This record gives sequence, C-alpha cells and structure tokens, in this order.
Amino acid sequence: MERRHFIRGLCSGVAAWPLGAYAQQIGKPRRIGVLGADATVWRPWIAAFASARLPTILSYGDYVEAGGLMSYGPDFTDLFRRAADMVDKILNGTKPGDIPVEQPTKFDFVINIKTATTLGLAIPPTLLSIADEVVK
Repeated sequence: MERRHFIRGLCSGVAAWPLGAYAQQIGKPRRIGVLGADATVWRPWIAAFASARLPTILSYGDYVEAGGLMSYGPDFTDLFRRAADMVDKILNGTKPGDIPVEQPTKFDFVINIKTATTLGLAIPPTLLSIADEVVK
C-alpha cells in the first residue's frame, strides 16, 4: 500500500484503517518499542485521521494520547507482571510445558475528549464513567 492509497482512503471516508498493517507495508523506518511502532511515529497519521473527521479506535492508550479517539486493549503492565510470575515458576522448578497458556484478563479503555470535540462527537457520560482513563 502506498501513501496515495492512504490519502485516498482518508478522502473517501473510510471508517477504520489498520495503522499497524499500513506501517508494515510502507517500509519507512520506525522506532520499535514495547508496543510495536512508537506512538510518536504515528502522531501525524493519527492527526490526519482527526482532521479528516474520521474516528480512530485503537488498541493502545499511547495512540489515544497522540490524538486517537479511543482505545481498548490489554493492560501491558499486567501482562508483564504475569510473565514475571511465569518466569518465577520456571526458575523454581516448574516445567514450562506444565504452565498453562494464558490470555489477557485486564483491559484498558481510554477516551480522548479533545479529539471527540474536534470530531464533533458527544461522548455519553455512561461511557466516560466506565473508561479507565480520559485524556483531556
């Protein structure tokens, strides 16, 4: 996918766009952090979505702080804590094959009020009350 396809998608009113897939296809150098592409790399793209009046729902809270509308994804602090528990079990003699595979159990829901205002969206108070974090 080329940049022109991305821009064409913005102009045509695409409701959602997979930023991660796009990052792998454009082949531009990017900083890699714990969560994949660093949110600062995507800041201009996320701002382009907001300015094109396209709501972005992402999987990492960092992207919401960069200007995305909202995110819902696993709490990575909790995942790392649970991974440390598994390492502790292995170091204390448990066979890795005896440790069950786990899925995330704690998720973060983050909403950006400033982006919602820019998009002309009114976030219901009930949605704000269940959010783990509200970026203003």
